[in-house]
Amino acid sequence: MESVMENPSAAAAPAAEGAPGAQGDDARARDARPGDAQRGWAGPGQRPVPALAIEELTWRVGGRAIVDRVGFAAEPGELLAVIGPNGAGKTSLFNLISGLLRPDEGRIALGGHDVTRLPTHRRVRHGLGRTFQTSSVFPGLTVAENAQLAAQVALAGPLGCLAVWRRIGRPARERAAQALERCRLGHRALACAGSLSHGEKRKLELAILLAAGPSVLLLDEPMAGMAMEEVPELTELIREVHRDGATILMVEHHMEVVLGLAQRVAVLHHGALLACDRPAVVVDDPTVREAYLGEPL
Repeated sequence: MESVMENPSAAAAPAAEGAPGAQGDDARARDARPGDAQRGWAGPGQRPVPALAIEELTWRVGGRAIVDRVGFAAEPGELLAVIGPNGAGKTSLFNLISGLLRPDEGRIALGGHDVTRLPTHRRVRHGLGRTFQTSSVFPGLTVAENAQLAAQVALAGPLGCLAVWRRIGRPARERAAQALERCRLGHRALACAGSLSHGEKRKLELAILLAAGPSVLLLDEPMAGMAMEEVPELTELIREVHRDGATILMVEHHMEVVLGLAQRVAVLHHGALLACDRPAVVVDDPTVREAYLGEPL
């Protein structure tokens, strides 16, 4: 049976028995070619390498599966939304992908690199970036300094954040400035991040992510806590980032945002994957409707 790591269309194909060992992971990482992964191609005449692929991903607490054999693949440049009722396992899934949790079973690949056993910072080096449900900016730093820190780390490696501010190089400053302008925050560059409105902090979080230069973005409820009048601007900003070629996996409860942005929608319920298809197909799926207690999507 085909593996989702080998076939992006195999949304929930079962993995081989047992979690891969460190030796196998290292061998796969050595065999993968970074240039091919960045282009999204496995080689001449072969299928595109998924930007993100998860296979039979499982995480248990006290014997109960919080994430239960979830598998799907996001193509390079795809925007895939993850939806589900509260407690469906959406944030736990993001924690597994980003390395905050270690799966009990299954595999995770970024651009063809098996990262299942890698710590978070090494997944970042493979192009992964993430925002969180709650605001995660440095409130005591300026808006510019927040973005510059991310750019410095991306350009100089993990120890780049230890550089004193006066030593942040011109490339990092320019990269940060571009990200802030992109997120409509250039005029707020010298403001203290703690003084921003909630909506501005959400935009700053996205700017920090862009300054780090990831190829795969995990957006965990980017609209959470935002005033309704602020949602359209952030929605359009995410659309622009996606149009520029970023692969985005987004958890979101605002269904109008999901239906307006997503190319495919993955539905989780009790930790399991109910469906992964185009929005119109998912909306009409009776099983999905039942999972939402009969409420229309």
